[in-house]
Amino acid sequence: MAVRPIPSPSTASLSTPLLSLPPISRKPSTSFALSCSSSSSSSRARRGARCSAANKPSPSAAPGNEVSGGSSSSIAKIRSEVLSPYRSLRMFFYLAFMASGGLGSLIALTQLLPALGNPARAAGAAETLKGLGIDVAAVAVFAFLYSRDRKASDAQVARLTREENLSRLKMRVGDRVVPVTVSELRGSARLVIVAGPAEFVTESFRRSKPFLKELMERGVLVLPFPTDGNAPVLEFDEGADEEEDETAKKSRRLWQLAPVFTAEWGKWLDEQKKLANVTPDSPVYLSLRMDGRVRGSGVGYPPWQAFVAQLPQVKGMWSGLFDGMDGRV
Repeated sequence: MAVRPIPSPSTASLSTPLLSLPPISRKPSTSFALSCSSSSSSSRARRGARCSAANKPSPSAAPGNEVSGGSSSSIAKIRSEVLSPYRSLRMFFYLAFMASGGLGSLIALTQLLPALGNPARAAGAAETLKGLGIDVAAVAVFAFLYSRDRKASDAQVARLTREENLSRLKMRVGDRVVPVTVSELRGSARLVIVAGPAEFVTESFRRSKPFLKELMERGVLVLPFPTDGNAPVLEFDEGADEEEDETAKKSRRLWQLAPVFTAEWGKWLDEQKKLANVTPDSPVYLSLRMDGRVRGSGVGYPPWQAFVAQLPQVKGMWSGLFDGMDGRV
């Protein structure tokens, strides 16, 4: 059994399509420490990897390259405007109607108070009171509509900000030295993050084997992230059989990613679990659309069969048309 670490991410240029990268032998890197162990089998040749990633800075990550949270929030607001172009216009009119109703209420009050103190002017008090009620009701209705749109906007910006923060996290593809960000996979791959103890990651890998071909056709790439500090074992069957060798190649390509700066990945995942009311030690999966938006997540093993059933292929007459319509799992 030869030793190979968890596959790691690609160069920033990504000149070679991720899904067609050839299998590459893995070597430990000084910038991304890997601890690996191997074993052997007498029945057939098998390759496996037991590796863990250390949270050590990469020499390619020069200071000042990180994008601040404020920048991510600004980008999220722009994306929110694109996704909901008429919300700002609606909120403007709500404010205008509230101001109009408030001004009408103020005028009605100035007419009503003297009328109540002067019996000679009391005849028009009922009509003034009716107008005041209409103005107050209008202000209340438009205030409710404005508040609802404001909450929806804040929730959408918060979600998009989290997605932008995720897009800034870095990975490695294969044994390429320069890491790439999650955003660089947009339009070329559907990322699935598998986070949990090493045993959970290993079992998720085993469960994906029956669907390797279909997942590759749908542009799925998996990022294994062991949260317990242990090393998952990814075994790729290789032997004299050509079919087994092809399966091993697909397994390596599907599971070729590895996180860089694991503390940042862990922080982002902990925030997501907290927002979803999930315990910090729960194993989870998270899948992204082809355009980089989050399409689904959950506790437990990734539903590989559901991915195959719901995701369109990246090649063929429908490629590109349904990139942002991946359904939900």
